[in-house]
Amino acid sequence: MPRPEVLVALEKVNKSFAGSAGDELRVLDNITLELRAGEIVALLGRSGSGKSTLLRTIAGLIGPTTGSVRYRGTELNGANPGTAMVFQTFALMPWLTVQDNVELGLAARNVPPAQRRERALKAIDMIGLDGFESAYPKELSGGMRQRVGFARALVLEPDLLLMDEPFSALDVLTAENLRTELMSLWEQDDFPTKSICLVTHNIEEAVLLADRVLVLGANPGHVRAEVLVELARPRDRKAPAFESLVDRLYDLLTGREPGETVPEPTHATPTARPLPTVSVGGLAGLVEIVYARGGRADLPDIAAELSFEVDDLLPLVDAAAMLDFLVVAGGDLHLTPVGETFTTADIQESKKIFAEQARDRAPLVRTIYKALAASADGSLRSAFFLDLLRRGFSPADAQQQLDTAIDWGRYAELFDYDTDTGQITLDPALWSGGVIVGRASA
Repeated sequence: MPRPEVLVALEKVNKSFAGSAGDELRVLDNITLELRAGEIVALLGRSGSGKSTLLRTIAGLIGPTTGSVRYRGTELNGANPGTAMVFQTFALMPWLTVQDNVELGLAARNVPPAQRRERALKAIDMIGLDGFESAYPKELSGGMRQRVGFARALVLEPDLLLMDEPFSALDVLTAENLRTELMSLWEQDDFPTKSICLVTHNIEEAVLLADRVLVLGANPGHVRAEVLVELARPRDRKAPAFESLVDRLYDLLTGREPGETVPEPTHATPTARPLPTVSVGGLAGLVEIVYARGGRADLPDIAAELSFEVDDLLPLVDAAAMLDFLVVAGGDLHLTPVGETFTTADIQESKKIFAEQARDRAPLVRTIYKALAASADGSLRSAFFLDLLRRGFSPADAQQQLDTAIDWGRYAELFDYDTDTGQITLDPALWSGGVIVGRASA
């Protein structure tokens, strides 16, 4: 049986932007993929993996720095004529009615008014908005506004429908209802598009909707893995096969890449193991939640109960794992003995434990601490560390790394920071006449 036709093909696509300091910030790295007729493909990744940039590259809204993007074999040199996009933020014109919003793309293509009206009314009816043709966006709920977004895209009858986290701005029940209706439409023979490419950071959404999931790694964005979803629709979230795929994707998002060697935090450099940009209070809160659940918790359950996306919690998970407070296995979080002592101790003892773990296992905190200890008076300018960090990070990321390290170090009472002078100073309790003393001695 012949393979379905290739609609869009990307070959060795790289994309870089110029940074504020004249440096190059690479967002996409060596992306090669094909999108074929008859399939739904999910682009799944954490923040910073370039998902939206990749989707806009497929749409021809952003050109690659190197590599090629082809639609039906022809290299793009502008907007992709075979695609239409549904956005996260609806992007409707508030001064236009539902029908006028749906007709926008057809008007841009110079479709005659009578034909525009006929096609728009058909799309509005298909998406369940008949009766609201003359309504304005302000009269509609979030779910109804997103339906207008779907109708506006589908009325163009694109080969490939691109969706950039189209359900993330909706409440849970509305999002679930729209996903179900979209899948019902997809199963119909007269659905006016041949393929769908969906950007998401919601793992269950990817397994619910997609036939194929491309897992993207970050900094820069690259394809880590491709996972086939060979489950019949409609899909049952509680089925063992569904749960197995969800766990596998969690492993890919939270674990190491195949063949990747990541140094342990105790030996890593600040660039090899960057600090997750989270507060001490945030990571401590996550550890407390796992402790309250008997020392083991399911990450998707925590995210659902707190009304967060899992992607929002992953930096906290990374930080707690870096400090050896939690161990991560797929979507499961397990409290370590150190983590239990940390969360059950009184405030002062808890700070001591955090200080020990941060000094030993947070690479940038350790680097700053050792540099201060080796200085003449236990004090150095923050610009010294910022210059070193800029060799491995963009200026914005370097500043963010330093800000996080200072936040952790100050909480741990390892060092202090004077915002007026930009000076980082070893905590006086640890410094006496050029000698490190006290509880956190190396």
